[in-house]
Amino acid sequence: MISIEQLTVEIGGRKIVENANALIADGEKVGLVGRNGAGKSTLLSVILGQAGAHVRSTGRAAFSSTFGFLPQVPIEGGLGLEPIGFSHVLSARGLDVLDEHLNAARTEMAKDPSADNIDRFSDLEEQYRAAGGYEAESQMARLADGLGLRQDLLFEDLDSLSGGQRRRVDLIRVLFQDPQAMVLDEPTNHLDVSAKRWLFDEIGRFSGSVLVISHDLALLDKSIDKVLALSDGRLDAYKGNYTAFLEARETDLSQRERAAEMEEREIERLSRLADSMRGQTEKRAKVAKALDRRVERIEANRTEVRKRDTSVTFRLPVPARAGAVPMQITNLAIAYGDKVVLRKMNLLVGRGDRVVVLGRNGVGKSSMLRCLAGVQAPNSGSIDLGANTSVGYFAQEHEQIDRTIRAIDNLDDVVLKTDGERRALLGSFGLSGERADQLPGTLSGGERAKLGLAMLAAGRNNLLILDEPTNNLDPASVVAIGEMLARWEGTLIVVSHERAFVEALQPTHAVLLPDEFYDLWRDEYMDDVEQR
Repeated sequence: MISIEQLTVEIGGRKIVENANALIADGEKVGLVGRNGAGKSTLLSVILGQAGAHVRSTGRAAFSSTFGFLPQVPIEGGLGLEPIGFSHVLSARGLDVLDEHLNAARTEMAKDPSADNIDRFSDLEEQYRAAGGYEAESQMARLADGLGLRQDLLFEDLDSLSGGQRRRVDLIRVLFQDPQAMVLDEPTNHLDVSAKRWLFDEIGRFSGSVLVISHDLALLDKSIDKVLALSDGRLDAYKGNYTAFLEARETDLSQRERAAEMEEREIERLSRLADSMRGQTEKRAKVAKALDRRVERIEANRTEVRKRDTSVTFRLPVPARAGAVPMQITNLAIAYGDKVVLRKMNLLVGRGDRVVVLGRNGVGKSSMLRCLAGVQAPNSGSIDLGANTSVGYFAQEHEQIDRTIRAIDNLDDVVLKTDGERRALLGSFGLSGERADQLPGTLSGGERAKLGLAMLAAGRNNLLILDEPTNNLDPASVVAIGEMLARWEGTLIVVSHERAFVEALQPTHAVLLPDEFYDLWRDEYMDDVEQR
């Protein structure tokens, strides 16, 4: 069970939530929803007791059971004794440490089979058995198969895995832990349709409580039975799935708006009537005062009208005109040791093309984009930029953002020379007010994505290379970013598994990996977008 009592959370002078109360009972599956920047991840950090010094909170949030946590951003090197997936997963039950101690005790017992050494080994072996150590590999195999992760990747260095592969390892860890409650922050990032369906079923079978932050509407509709909606400093609870929440919220908003309108009309009617009686007979003056008191009572109990979500629009500046061929790739080859990612990729990108790179996780999409952006050297081949071409790069894990300086200081000041200009640009991407002065590490995943896009806008590049630009964005922002880029007059090379984004983008070309096939965009390729 998770309980929240009179919780107020503030960051940078902005109240995320005030005097919030909520209860997640045993077995409830709850979705925490809200627009990017509403403060979901900050609220979650307070509930988990992991908030940084920049977050101030009063009230109480507590778990009455053990919980497993899936963070939005993976922990570098993992949490195991070794920086590989297998050790990372074992650490969820402390089996990595137990296994090391058990092996050491076995060695000592072989050297000296004394009663003390035998007892120590027996005690450790019983702890290992009770924690499920002997079934660990088979359980991991089942989870890996369900999520579509090759089992051999559990023995690879964690930091060498692609974003999708690492996401699957982290999911395996929290599911392997088998806690009494799970807290999942964007669990479907990087997952394909089949892996999502498997995860939905796994969450459905889980007997404990689940609190999930997700912009994946299918997950919210299929897997949850309660919604906590965070908006304008309020945390409101709704029974039912996401669709039921949207209907209930719309009904509530409409009723409040109608009630407020009727109250306004009644106040105007009574006030006019009272004004018409003033300065006349004593009897009419008394009636006027009575009407004034009625107006005061109505005003004291006015219906609170909640804000509706506003439409989302973003804008990139008009780019300088590049040559007819902004980029040409010839015989591009990428390998990591014996693992060959690309063998002989050839690509000619024309001015104004919108190229979407398709393929499952691990086939080399991010490696290819890093080479095109100039942050990684290929093994062989050439990447030639055309006349007047300027490249901007959006990295999947936001590596282009300097987390040691404020968000506003990440914007290039060559074009935007004044503080006001930079703040205006950040504001157009939803990072207004104090968010501009926050360190990027204190922003939510969606806000960091918007900061990365704002950095591109400040750079005035005419060829953008974008690796999963919509991860962690709410549905409205996903479509808005796609529409923004579809209107933009520059050239795009994009990796995305987000169908709504790609549909809004209106691609002109596709690159299919690992086949290294370049083609004009065809509608049938849309079915390949969500494969991961």
